[in-house]
Amino acid sequence: MASASEQLAANMNLGVFAKAKELQNRLLFTLGILIIYRLGTFVPIPGMDMAAFQTAFSAGGGGLLTRLNMFAGGAVERMAIFALNVMPYISASIIMTLMKGSIPSLKELDKDGEQGRKQINQYTRYLTVFLAAFQAFGIARALQGTPGAVINPGLFFQASTVITLVGGTMFLMWMGEQVTARGVGNGVSLIIFAGIVAELPKAIFQAFELNQQGTVSELLLLFLIVLFIGLSMLIVYVERAQRRLLVQYPKRQMAGGKTFGGESSFMPLKLNTAGVIPPIFASSLLLLPATLGPIMMNNNTEEGTGIVGTILAFISYGSPLYLTLYGILIIFFCYFYVPYVFKPDDVADNLRKNGGFLPGIRPGKRTAEYLSYVLSRLTFIGAVYVAFVCVLPELIIARQGGAIPPSVAMLIGGMSLLIIVSVTLDTVAQIQSHLVAHQYEGLIKKSRMRRRNR
Repeated sequence: MASASEQLAANMNLGVFAKAKELQNRLLFTLGILIIYRLGTFVPIPGMDMAAFQTAFSAGGGGLLTRLNMFAGGAVERMAIFALNVMPYISASIIMTLMKGSIPSLKELDKDGEQGRKQINQYTRYLTVFLAAFQAFGIARALQGTPGAVINPGLFFQASTVITLVGGTMFLMWMGEQVTARGVGNGVSLIIFAGIVAELPKAIFQAFELNQQGTVSELLLLFLIVLFIGLSMLIVYVERAQRRLLVQYPKRQMAGGKTFGGESSFMPLKLNTAGVIPPIFASSLLLLPATLGPIMMNNNTEEGTGIVGTILAFISYGSPLYLTLYGILIIFFCYFYVPYVFKPDDVADNLRKNGGFLPGIRPGKRTAEYLSYVLSRLTFIGAVYVAFVCVLPELIIARQGGAIPPSVAMLIGGMSLLIIVSVTLDTVAQIQSHLVAHQYEGLIKKSRMRRRNR
């Protein structure tokens, strides 16, 4: 039987949306932030010869640089102020999450509630500045090594590039936080989502243009379309899948002989509890060697340069080692991140305080153990699913030997589809929850007016 909220959601229409002024303001705010982000991806950093840089970028297309360009919404190929996107912030979040599990002082801050989490977020911002500056310095050195890309190479160009790229990353991080607080959806995820979706029409047009030129055969194009649709359907099906645990509340008797309670509800546990975070974390870590490479290969010793080049070749995009590490990191981060999203001890304690219990399971410690048991098995299925969705397209693309254009390959990759579908479903769910809340408020106001009239 459908719940009251599901029945309300099924009966919603455009009239309900037209009356929800707060939701409209949140959507307009989110849209405005995304427009500002897209405009920023077209503003190049100072001191660049864009014609020479785009020629060099096209000649060296593919690999991790193209993946970074996809996340940044084309800002890398235009070397815009948002070229780093929010990747330094994601890397900083990974490091802080790892440190929270090993450093006692951070553990205590995490347990201090809202105030402790604010302090940890502040540390994450400081670490973001450091990582962004490090990556921006690597980009500046790489740009100076590109023939004709920089008009006046030197210390001033390096400093201005670092300041510009770090400022762009921090501005994006601030905009993402504002969207989360005052808009609809998760701000950081929406920024990555907007970058990928913005490159989608270009990739589709390029695929059909190459088909007309004879570079991409009709059979390969049909295979890409089937792969795109099939993976999208699989992602939608699994992302909506839930394991529902029955929660029972006992009956209570009040003064006057009236009783209340005795109700039952369901605790929904998602099959993919970690969402899109594990593949994003894994990609961020695999992008670090590509950033470190230009810095380390500028060493004076030819032997050091050869060693670094060999390592980068082994973990280059599409190599067997890269695909293996990618899958292992996805599974690892699924298991690592889920306990921070769903904490069985806290959920069991809240159930006990509210008088709820799982039928056949004792409240408290036994409930927490049972929740951990169920969650571990769901996490295994979810981790295998995410690794399959993300690694399979990459493996197929690598086997084609360059027949698929880099931009098309990145956008049909499993992680791109996972981000697009997951962020869309989460954003729609938040919009729906706002509409349900607004409809509840309208029903409450009507009931109060009827009471006053009586």
